[in-house]
Amino acid sequence: MEIRARSVLDNPSASELRDLSAAQPSAHPTEYGNLDVITTVTARSKGSTFIVSDAAQEHTDPVIARDRYNALAKTQDEFIAQRDMVVLDGYIGDHPTARMRARLIVERSNANLAAMQRLLYFPADDSAEPELTVVYTPNLPAAGFPDDRGILVDLDAGVTRVFNADYFGESKMGGLRMWDAAMYRRGGLAMHSGLKLVGHGDTARVGLVVGLSGTGKTTTTFSRAGGGSPVQDDYVALYPGGKVYGTEAGTFAKVYGLTPDAEPAVWHGATQPGSYLENVAIDASGKLDWFDRSHTENSRAVIAAADIPGFVAPATVDIADFMLILNRNANIIPAVSRLTKDQAAAYFMLGETQGTSAGGKAEAGKFLRVPGTNPFFAYRHEWQANRLRELLDTCDLDVFVLNTGRVGGADGDEQSRKITPAVSAAIVAAIAHGGIEWVTDPDFGYQVAASVPGVDDGELLQPRLLYQRQQRAVEYSEIVAALQRDRREHLTGYRDLLPEIAAAV
Repeated sequence: MEIRARSVLDNPSASELRDLSAAQPSAHPTEYGNLDVITTVTARSKGSTFIVSDAAQEHTDPVIARDRYNALAKTQDEFIAQRDMVVLDGYIGDHPTARMRARLIVERSNANLAAMQRLLYFPADDSAEPELTVVYTPNLPAAGFPDDRGILVDLDAGVTRVFNADYFGESKMGGLRMWDAAMYRRGGLAMHSGLKLVGHGDTARVGLVVGLSGTGKTTTTFSRAGGGSPVQDDYVALYPGGKVYGTEAGTFAKVYGLTPDAEPAVWHGATQPGSYLENVAIDASGKLDWFDRSHTENSRAVIAAADIPGFVAPATVDIADFMLILNRNANIIPAVSRLTKDQAAAYFMLGETQGTSAGGKAEAGKFLRVPGTNPFFAYRHEWQANRLRELLDTCDLDVFVLNTGRVGGADGDEQSRKITPAVSAAIVAAIAHGGIEWVTDPDFGYQVAASVPGVDDGELLQPRLLYQRQQRAVEYSEIVAALQRDRREHLTGYRDLLPEIAAAV
């Protein structure tokens, strides 16, 4: 698309963007030499996001008619004509099969957004025209939309227009949401997923880590336990034959509560001079407080791959061996369960977890069902479960549910037990290298672990044992019955969902 602006800074260098970002009143130099930008909007604006379409039946999420969108696009273009803009080009993805040329057009007054995006795009080493474009005006309200904010997604043109939001996530997801839709149209399935190697050399296995932001996806992906190496943090495409393709040259990691012991890779990256922070509490001297939630619990860091210890380039990874569906729960979900193909598609569709601050105050702490744990899929949500089921018939992908929360009760309940990152890491290593003894769960029909090397607490593996020991067998049975009933009712509400998937719970 043609850019008409008062001035255009075309593909500035990292140092130019750093200087522009540092000049913003919202940017603060930190004790580590990087910048911490304090934003007005601190999470994704789900209620302000609309797909541009006159065929509402093809989408689960809200749509906006094309004529109304065209009027808003004209308003934004007229605004840009009077502003100084930055244009940034790059690639989403580093493999020819799935990569797409992308462009960010953003107000120069918010140059930090371009600086952060530059760390995530793969470099554009050619002059190809962009296939995906994000037009970003943080200082232009969208009158009549929730909070006067609008994220308008034109899949046909490959353009997303963002109004009145300064949260970096809207730049990042603006491109990835459209890439996601393109992968679906090409016969693949884009997943809100990490990607990691477990082991070395010929023994290394490739794992997908599917999960909603804040459920332990980044922690699990970046864990080095069992010889793990991160490949991709946030978005991966699965193609027939189990082929996998990454998207980003870095990570947009949640950093609230960050410590060097719990998440050493993220800590290392977040404290490098070249990284960018967003909404981490900071004092006048530049000292950061990672545990201060005064701005938000959804504080973030954008980190280049070069600053992530052990990072492996996505293009060097070929076929996935296993997939983990993360479920941060607090009652009867085992630390790990192994699924059949139909069950895999069903639990992927359920997308059960506890909401976090990444989804804003409306989701934080609440039980959620997000199909595919992917809130950015632009078509009918059940289509992605159907596609996963199709793809599973083309490959040998083992699928598991990994509970990253608790069993026996919520946080603060003395009867409950935490599934620690160390336990999850031991399970992932055992999935990759073998050694798990499986038995069939009599209630849900999936397989649960009788034993896992490195995990001493059998009650985390089979919560029924915890409830029985605590004389809570009746409570356990009631939770099982209610959950089974609720799941079936929920899945039957999706008109296009394959019946064998709906029946698998």
